[in-house]
Amino acid sequence: MAGYETSDLAIALLNITLLAILFVTAIAIARLRSLFAIVMLAGLYSLVSATWFVALDAVDVAFTEAAVGAGISTVLFLGAMVLTSRTAKIETGAARIVPLIVVIATGAILIYATIDLPGFGDALSPANTYVGVEYLERTKAEIAVPNVVTAVLASYRGFDTLGEVGVVFSAGLGVALLLGFGERSLGSTVRKGDKQTKPTGVEGASDEE
Repeated sequence: MAGYETSDLAIALLNITLLAILFVTAIAIARLRSLFAIVMLAGLYSLVSATWFVALDAVDVAFTEAAVGAGISTVLFLGAMVLTSRTAKIETGAARIVPLIVVIATGAILIYATIDLPGFGDALSPANTYVGVEYLERTKAEIAVPNVVTAVLASYRGFDTLGEVGVVFSAGLGVALLLGFGERSLGSTVRKGDKQTKPTGVEGASDEE
């Protein structure tokens, strides 16, 4: 019994530590103005989230978070920075208050919605009845995968998962095509336009300096 209590305490401390890191990272992302630093911290947030999902035995969700959140999303954000400045504009007045109000209202609605959720481990909850029971009974014999959620996503609902992967790939490919590559890229076109519209006196002054 003492070993189980020690293990449960260690897992609880690990969860609290990871959640604290996520909280601090989220606050830092909200306060920073450097877009590059924000993208890097967003990738860190996804990696820590993936670690937390592994601690919760949700390996499939952790894999998705690491691949999409820390992987392709970070690459796409860095690519999008080619078309933008490296520093966000300082917002004042209603531009700062309105988003905060929206976030607080959304959080309150979500917390209110949790009232109707079934109790944790409730045997009569929808997750423990209907088709969920069949998955639990048949997975070990038919799929031989200990993680039932992974078996459902990769086998029973494999076509759905394949469709989701196709959607993510298509979205990433579309963004890459919009950004472009090399001299024909959108970012390169924007930079060339800026050079053409730049006053000649400014360029001469910089050369003399």
